[in-house]
Amino acid sequence: MKTALITGANKGLGRETARRLITAGHTVYIGARDERRCEEAATSLGGRPVLIDVTDDDSVWAAAERIREEVGHLDVLVNNAGVLGPGNDARGTTAADLRIAYETNVFGVVRVTRAFLPLLEESAAPVVVNVSSGLGSSTMAGDPDRFASILPAYYPALAYNSSKAALNSLTVQYARANPKMRINSVDPGHTATDLNGHSGTQTVAEGADIIVRLAMVGPDGPSGGFYGSKGPIPW
Repeated sequence: MKTALITGANKGLGRETARRLITAGHTVYIGARDERRCEEAATSLGGRPVLIDVTDDDSVWAAAERIREEVGHLDVLVNNAGVLGPGNDARGTTAADLRIAYETNVFGVVRVTRAFLPLLEESAAPVVVNVSSGLGSSTMAGDPDRFASILPAYYPALAYNSSKAALNSLTVQYARANPKMRINSVDPGHTATDLNGHSGTQTVAEGADIIVRLAMVGPDGPSGGFYGSKGPIPW
């Protein structure tokens, strides 16, 4: 039986990913920063609640210590927690606006990954999935026609889009530094979640497909890539 941790797992894509991995036989830690919602989601899904605020070092290290004490290893880490944040206007966005999005979408992933790397190293086939976005593809941002394949229109969110591009870069660096792990970025597509006011054209179940698929790859699976439901996505 494999053990997984999913951040931001009390709702949306994280919750659906947790449900699917639990159904597949994984022991899943439902990571969330709100205690009540964390407990409710874990009870409903049959997972284990763990409080984790990816923007807080103490919270992240406490979660890692708890999982170390309870199971001693981690097979799958899904860095799912993310925020849209302010800063949609490239002309008016401030450094403070960027910091809000980066604190969760970039620095949060660094905090969590660093804290859990020792537990992942105890796994026979460790996997890390970073939930990114096609909006973080610099290639497609420079070619609007290509965006039609994943989004109805390019969304000019300077803070969010650049944070996901940074996350993709982190993925490559972590994959190269940890060749025994399978570490990838995924684009769930334009999925209806709280993040976009449920304006997405895909269901949460459809969006979670690629997350689950990459979370369940074996030791011979890909690493250091960026994938969507239709295959590799250009950086």
